[in-house]
Amino acid sequence: MIKVLAIDDEPLALRLLEVYIGKTPGIELLASCRSAAEAEPWLGQADAMLIDINMPDMSGMEFVRSLKEPPLVIFTTAYSEYAVEGFRVNAVDYLLKPFSLAEFQQAVSKLQERLSARRAGRSQDDGIIQIDTPHRSLRLDTRRIRFIEGMGEYLKIHLEGENAPLVVLYRMKKMAEELPQDRFLRIHKSYIVPLDRVQEARRNTVTLSDGTSLPLGESYRDDFRKRFSR
Repeated sequence: MIKVLAIDDEPLALRLLEVYIGKTPGIELLASCRSAAEAEPWLGQADAMLIDINMPDMSGMEFVRSLKEPPLVIFTTAYSEYAVEGFRVNAVDYLLKPFSLAEFQQAVSKLQERLSARRAGRSQDDGIIQIDTPHRSLRLDTRRIRFIEGMGEYLKIHLEGENAPLVVLYRMKKMAEELPQDRFLRIHKSYIVPLDRVQEARRNTVTLSDGTSLPLGESYRDDFRKRFSR
């Protein structure tokens, strides 16, 4: 299921997105937002966002350009002159208002294809994924991962049986996409954990089976509790 943010300052336009999302298989509305600022707390959980370009305070284009790790983007707008600029920021599609349900679902199909392509390189059968960084490539056995910690541009991958973490130049969001989705979950902007290593969960913390205590971010809490309770 693809989790999407709907962002538009016009209530009727936002409501139409909600209706279209409800009628489209394979996607789930994460949140409806009236501005870029309102959407920010949800970004870590979103696979994609449907965002209007012309909005007060910060335009949708400015918002996407400001993000180091933007979700996949479908722009929605009443102004066709933004189309070329939209594709320059690698948008999946560009919907010109008013658009039909059929046009919306075609854009979502492109979104699903793009997301599948991102995830195609990982092997979930044997737990091995390949990490390609600017300096090296390595194969990582995900079954040995205790947890992953973000440090700006770098990740610390804490492995079972190793005293020191493996440090790689890699984006947290990209790692979260490439790990087996049924086994790993992001619980904080700076932490990813294997669900089978979670021993206990409290309101603001997660304790692993080796006793490690990690923070549970507020915007990740509901999703974590749904997954953990299963």
